[in-house]
Amino acid sequence: MSLRHHPFDVDAVVLDIEGTTSATGFVVDVLYPYSRARFAALLTERADEPAVARAIDQVRELSGDPDAGPDAIEKTLNSWLDDDRKATPLKTLQGIVWAEGFARGDLVSHFYDDVVPALRAWHAAGLRLYVYSSGSVPAQRAWFGHSPDGDLTPLLSGLYDTENAGPKQEPASYRRIAGSAGIPGGRLLFLSDRPGELDAARAAGWHTAGIRRPGEPYYEQGVGDHPQAGTFDEITISTTSTTGSTA
Repeated sequence: MSLRHHPFDVDAVVLDIEGTTSATGFVVDVLYPYSRARFAALLTERADEPAVARAIDQVRELSGDPDAGPDAIEKTLNSWLDDDRKATPLKTLQGIVWAEGFARGDLVSHFYDDVVPALRAWHAAGLRLYVYSSGSVPAQRAWFGHSPDGDLTPLLSGLYDTENAGPKQEPASYRRIAGSAGIPGGRLLFLSDRPGELDAARAAGWHTAGIRRPGEPYYEQGVGDHPQAGTFDEITISTTSTTGSTA
């Protein structure tokens, strides 16, 4: 169902990444192996860095092994990778590795062709854009900062992950984002391919639209009773606080 004739009257759009702005396959086939190959060095050579040390403590807590050494922690991280578990310490450590890979030029992020033009149009129309992903904030910043179309971070007003906002299938996380952004839930639109996330956002009073792209893991499952679109081109946004509307 196209949403061209169903405009959303909102002030901001909050974006999921995997399956929504970008291909899940790229993350799984490119970024996951990149981080897997570098966890051992990170855990042994940089364990005293605050962000790494905090993540290591979180892995020990979640795994129930308070004395886990680098080898055991690496094994746990790789197991979580295999299960595609959205564990915060895994995402933190991945984000550190990926940010450095992007900065070195080893990595360039992926966006579907319809995404960047839509983001630029929405931003130019006065909409505020945010990201809410299970990937860490540093990973998000690197992702948007090293796109094939250049640095997209100037388009963004804020970044949220499971550490600063909370789990993506809990309504409280979306209320927390709304409070942080200073925007009522009824003026926020969340775009995601995952029905559980869309349900949680709607329960927090947000507008929602499910993105269904062929080949993505949740395509066949669908997005429940949420409005849906195949591309960002199908989404029309108009807001009483900006001039004009954009699709």
